[in-house]
Amino acid sequence: MCHPSGFSRSDSATFMEGGGREFKETLFDKPMATGPIPAGMVFINGGEYSMGGVNPVGMNDGGKEMMNDARPVHRVEVNPFFMDASEVTNKQFAAFVKATGYITVAEQKPTREEFPDAPEENLVAGSVVFTPPANKVPLNDYMQWWSYVKGADWRHPEGPQTNIKGKDNYPVVQIAWEDAAAYAKWAGKRLPTEAEWEYAARGGEAGKLYSWGNQLQPKGKWMANIFEGSFPDKDLGVDGFKGIAPVKQFPANGYGLYDIAGNVWEWCADWYRSDYYNTVSGNKVTKNPKGPSDSYDPAEPGVKKKVQRGGSFLCTDQYCTRYMVGTRGKGDYRSASNHIGFRCVKDAKPVDNKMAAN
Repeated sequence: MCHPSGFSRSDSATFMEGGGREFKETLFDKPMATGPIPAGMVFINGGEYSMGGVNPVGMNDGGKEMMNDARPVHRVEVNPFFMDASEVTNKQFAAFVKATGYITVAEQKPTREEFPDAPEENLVAGSVVFTPPANKVPLNDYMQWWSYVKGADWRHPEGPQTNIKGKDNYPVVQIAWEDAAAYAKWAGKRLPTEAEWEYAARGGEAGKLYSWGNQLQPKGKWMANIFEGSFPDKDLGVDGFKGIAPVKQFPANGYGLYDIAGNVWEWCADWYRSDYYNTVSGNKVTKNPKGPSDSYDPAEPGVKKKVQRGGSFLCTDQYCTRYMVGTRGKGDYRSASNHIGFRCVKDAKPVDNKMAAN
């Protein structure tokens, strides 16, 4: 990391002073025989790496958030696992619903127990939808571009007047954490831990800003579906897409994972605590961490949140740069929106070489 490529001179100085020097070499496990790789998944060999992110403020394309919850950078070890090559699609989720009759959180009428102060007329099934304002607005009130829409769910991502016909290969959205966990269990998989997710997203690299390197646009090429234009009122779609994109439209990372940055947020198994990294940074190496035992976000102390990773088609350096690989997101585990999806993982267990040969 003495000469990180892709930075201006000022970027390089900020990166090194802001935590870049804390990243150490990734150490990989000895490759093991695992048998066939499950369909639609890739094998991620285990190893030890530096987890976390730098303060990007002041860097080119760094945005205005210091990302304090992503530090200190600390060493983590994870076991080998398989990971879905892309986000779970509408087609895959539809197969789950058809087989099980599952009803997502967004399709259920909210209960009086959950929302004791809400008027009865507001206790109607629905979910949160991004609705761009007509004009440029101040960015200090997200309620100007988010609204609760009755009848919004995974089949109708932006409300009852919308549908997913012809969008089998788009990521399923309007998925709450427990919906994602239920799908994963049905598929014989599970949700990734936050440590597994970041290890996989880094693609074998150590300390890079993005899952593809240190430049947002290497050689002028867009590498992820994010927001270009004037946020939140006008998405120019310069990367090829206004709003959500089908899966696998951008290059895969070093492990063969598509859309690990941008497009839709991805749920992780862990509870979110803003101070969690402080509790593990004293360890020389934390092995297979599963996150804290409870949730705490000082911005909303009473809301139980799970970790989300990867950013979405709404991320931009004007507001949120959480497509940067070491950064963290979070969300109410019982809430969904039209920019939240997921992907799954599965434990990779060694097989006897002699048995495998037979």
